[in-house]
Amino acid sequence: MLEYNCRVCGITLDESPWGADGKTPTYEICVCCGVEFGYEDYTLESIRQYRSEWLKNGAKWFEPKYKLFNWDLDKQLTQIPEDYW
Repeated sequence: MLEYNCRVCGITLDESPWGADGKTPTYEICVCCGVEFGYEDYTLESIRQYRSEWLKNGAKWFEPKYKLFNWDLDKQLTQIPEDYW
């Protein structure tokens, strides 16, 4: 379900980062890209800017202990909801 994916990096989360209504951010931190939901991904411009910087800096995991063994960045990026490209 795309509402459970980070708008910046596309990782699938256990809960919606923007709440059940898609409008109420949790202000939690993405374990993959490190974005704070509701702060750094509040506008389309901020999402694109954060993603650009994250990719430019090597797409490093914010919490490396959560990185999947067979992680595929390109596949994960396809999981970003279409409205946030």
